[in-house]
Amino acid sequence: MRPMLKDSKMWYASWFDTPYYHILYKDRDHTEAKKFMDNLTGYLNLETDEKILDLACGKGRHSIYLNKLGYNVTGVDLSKNSIEYASKFENETLNFKVHDMCQPYSEKFSAVFNLFTSFGYFDKEEDNLNTIKAISSNLNERGVGVIDFMNVDYILKNLVPEEIKEVDNIKFHIKRSFKNGYILKEIKFKDNNNDFFFTERVKSISLEDFEDYFKKANINLLDVFGNYQLQKFNKNTSPRLVLIFK
Repeated sequence: MRPMLKDSKMWYASWFDTPYYHILYKDRDHTEAKKFMDNLTGYLNLETDEKILDLACGKGRHSIYLNKLGYNVTGVDLSKNSIEYASKFENETLNFKVHDMCQPYSEKFSAVFNLFTSFGYFDKEEDNLNTIKAISSNLNERGVGVIDFMNVDYILKNLVPEEIKEVDNIKFHIKRSFKNGYILKEIKFKDNNNDFFFTERVKSISLEDFEDYFKKANINLLDVFGNYQLQKFNKNTSPRLVLIFK
């Protein structure tokens, strides 16, 4: 999960722009991410050179790999620091921009990807719906949208309440909980004699909730997968909720 600076309404804007976010999550499985992109683009039958929008792209790991596969990729994210980093990898068919995913982008694409639980951050329910509407508006006539979210039923059943994770000599004390419809991850640590505290806060959105969003946005749900191997979704055992729609 990607993931508040304490008391910040836009926690993700603060947390994602700190170096500590990238330190904590530096060991993500890039091999798994690449295999997922291979499986997804194969399933969607996307021709190389088609245009893909990577919505909430972070530092661009998916965008960069998709571009290496031959696709024309635009990666957008709210984090200026992440986009500044990703921009180092730009070329004629790979571009990065700072953009709020609640708003439509200025181009049309063959596919719009929202990956690795980059959804459900907002306090206002209408912002989740507006994001889905924005994705739809950015698809060309044959375009397909993809949201890769956590399977909340599986996550809640397997929630690890507390753990300590040490990365680059920083001990991150992590507490996880479920409160008022949100999955919370409290992160405390000390660096250079300074104390830090952040909270990741992601709305618990089920398949049924997404189906309701799609109905309101006049969007058709085409398929649902439960992992990065694109196996059938099972509410109790699938770690992911991968939605294909248009």
